[in-house]
Amino acid sequence: MNEMVPAWVDGVLTPVEKLDVHQRGLRHLAVSVFVMNGPRTLLQRRALGKYHTPGLWANACCTHPRWGEAPLDCATRRVREELGLTGLSLRRVGGIEYRADVGAGLTEHEVVDLFVAEAPLDVTLRPNPEEVMQVAWVSLSDLSDQIKADPARFTPWLRIYLAEGWGKVAQTLQGSDQAHA
Repeated sequence: MNEMVPAWVDGVLTPVEKLDVHQRGLRHLAVSVFVMNGPRTLLQRRALGKYHTPGLWANACCTHPRWGEAPLDCATRRVREELGLTGLSLRRVGGIEYRADVGAGLTEHEVVDLFVAEAPLDVTLRPNPEEVMQVAWVSLSDLSDQIKADPARFTPWLRIYLAEGWGKVAQTLQGSDQAHA
């Protein structure tokens, strides 16, 4: 894998190999993107080849910046690499920190920059099959209902975002919804 991500080791932000970060449960930087189309959000189902949480549904893009990479640059790059989306205007809408067991002895302990982008109705998605096995547009209320009905189908971080951090994203979206009205 050999991708170096920013993680805290003995209180110092240090480049650490990504898999090692998860094996050791180190606190590390991350970005997460919600791509919206009006009241709907884009979900991706993680490819089965992912080393943790394969086959689970997540928000549009969740990733780790490379060592020295700015969060916005990382979010822009990974939305392109995972979903084939370019030209989106990503807006940082806050952050959240969480710790979650992601199976196979791995832990995500992330300090996350949350981003939102509005996609046009005619947006073309080109998911990378090594990253994404399926995509779906879901209304926020339907997503909440689906998570309540079968939480095991969704990544721990998406469940946490909706339970704890969604307010920051939702406030931003309500502002953009009012602008579209």
